[in-house]
Amino acid sequence: MTSATTEMAISKVPRRIRWASLGPFIALAVVLLVGTMLNSNFATGTNIANVVTRSAFIAIIAVGATFVISSRCLDLSVGSMMAFVTGIMILTMNQLEPSMGANAIIVGAVVGLLVGTACGLLNGLIVTVGKIDPFIVTLGTMGIFRALITWMSDGGSIPMDRALREPYRPVYFGDLLGIPIPVVITLLVALVGAFILYRTKYGRRCMAVGSNADVARFSGVSVAKVRTIAFGVQGLCVGIAAICYIPRLGAATPTTGQLWELQVITAVVIGGTLLRGGRARIWGTIAGALILEVIANLMVLSNMVSEYLVAAVQGVIIILAMLAHRFIK
Repeated sequence: MTSATTEMAISKVPRRIRWASLGPFIALAVVLLVGTMLNSNFATGTNIANVVTRSAFIAIIAVGATFVISSRCLDLSVGSMMAFVTGIMILTMNQLEPSMGANAIIVGAVVGLLVGTACGLLNGLIVTVGKIDPFIVTLGTMGIFRALITWMSDGGSIPMDRALREPYRPVYFGDLLGIPIPVVITLLVALVGAFILYRTKYGRRCMAVGSNADVARFSGVSVAKVRTIAFGVQGLCVGIAAICYIPRLGAATPTTGQLWELQVITAVVIGGTLLRGGRARIWGTIAGALILEVIANLMVLSNMVSEYLVAAVQGVIIILAMLAHRFIK
């Protein structure tokens, strides 16, 4: 009797894990089906391509957030950081364009990656060295980054030089074998992120720290190092997203990336990563970002709910996701 019960319990574990992994993709399929039923324009190739491309920014940043959250931390500054990085990139490119021409775009991209990574590491060092709660730290840097971009733009916008717009345009509007460039970049980021998280020593340590920091520390893992690197990865992903984002609007403003932190955290949570750390799902995160964008698109196409309530719907989703996580042991 006891052995039978044990075998039954063991057989249920993989099934539970499998269903938890498939959950975000099943939810995405359901949302796509509902969208097709509600509006005939939703399932058109053009609309689907636009939805997937627009979801790229949140998806890329959310891959970085998966590392941070899996280590049992949180970054509320990603939206403001995005605005700050795009502002720095555009100012750099505009300054170099007269002497370098289109090559200024490459330098600007490198600067964006470096600045984004530096901002992430700054958050991580303040959290780990200063031993301050990440919620408080990133709440503070969120205000700092937003204030800096507002100061840099003098409350207006920082437009990209007209000479750079055409050569930079393909990064967002171009495609590779019919796949939009931002989508290709998102897939590459997700593949690298999944490899690091699931196949490397750092990835295992990241989830070990999130699961139980004290046990990880007693096992010889540097908790501070693991979490600092996670924040650095987050900043790097913000820099990559900024590179894709700039050619879309060609400017940086004080409202760039506003409320993106909510979307990023929501994408990660509904993708199956636990906010309490210890478990991460990169591909679930990508599915979560797509779910959010599909829902937003449906709200625009249909008259059932006002598009101005998108943030409210996202707030409801993250609360429901957290309630669902309470039943996951």
